[in-house]
Amino acid sequence: MAHTEVYRVLAQAGGAFVSGQRLSQTLGVSRAAVWKAVEALRREGYDIEARTGLGYRLRSGDRLDEALVSTALGEYPAPVHVLPTVDSTNNYCKLLAAQGTPDGTVVIADNQAAGRGRRGRSFLSPAGQGLYLSVLWRPECAPDALLPLTALSAVAVSRAVERLGGEAPGIKWPNDLVLAGRKICGILTELSVEAESGLVDYVVVGIGVNCRQQPDDFPEELQHIAGSLDMALATVIPRAALAAEMVRQLHTLRHEVLFHPEAWLEAYRSRCITTGKRVQLLRGDSVTTATALTVDEQYGLVVARDDGSTETLRSGEVSVRGLYGYMD
Repeated sequence: MAHTEVYRVLAQAGGAFVSGQRLSQTLGVSRAAVWKAVEALRREGYDIEARTGLGYRLRSGDRLDEALVSTALGEYPAPVHVLPTVDSTNNYCKLLAAQGTPDGTVVIADNQAAGRGRRGRSFLSPAGQGLYLSVLWRPECAPDALLPLTALSAVAVSRAVERLGGEAPGIKWPNDLVLAGRKICGILTELSVEAESGLVDYVVVGIGVNCRQQPDDFPEELQHIAGSLDMALATVIPRAALAAEMVRQLHTLRHEVLFHPEAWLEAYRSRCITTGKRVQLLRGDSVTTATALTVDEQYGLVVARDDGSTETLRSGEVSVRGLYGYMD
């Protein structure tokens, strides 16, 4: 039995204990074989706790490599590339797109040398602390059909974290994920359009999740905004397991929700922490205030201005912040 099979079961448990008997029965091996596999994982640097009466749990040893992600993911119909470092997973996806890589290709990195966020901002991507993942799709559609995509991608990541960590991150419109009042994830969507047909050639969804960081790991100017899974959750989510669950949720998004965005609308609305709040609308140097009312069927944010007029905001055209900071 490959010890990666034991890793897969422990990783999918999301930090909970798994009894030796359950491991033995699930994998069809003896308890002794399970113990040997656990010892092999420990020699590779994985922190696996053993407790009498409870079994084993994966605490850390959070390496990202192709074998472990593949084991946690199982069957998947497209290439999955796991890299130690890259300039940007989005950039790498776009290079693969030019080479004809198929719909569903995934790129995962332990570190990004030039991670990017919205509006050209840099995205801190230190090795060993985050999960940086991009997926490339080739939907046959006009660009307007993808307007809800960034919001839907936020739901996919929120579902993945909830599945493994037991708590669903909130969504600050349109796509920032928030736990314990701090941003733990950013999403950047980029697309290429065919000049002749005007249809989408490909779209890349890039996701960066803060996993292991502690407050001092962030620059001083971000310490009141940025957080991580470890800072917010009692459960430690291994990055390979999170990567696999994110890919599964994104696969569901691609094949079941992308052209039926209403399927996840209530999930988005229930997670959206912006609605009902007073917000600032930032367009260039212009700042106005409004009240966020609801999210419409295309995932636009409906706001009421102070003069009583209403407006529907679309992702990318305006930044929305709290009156007194990132959230409040």
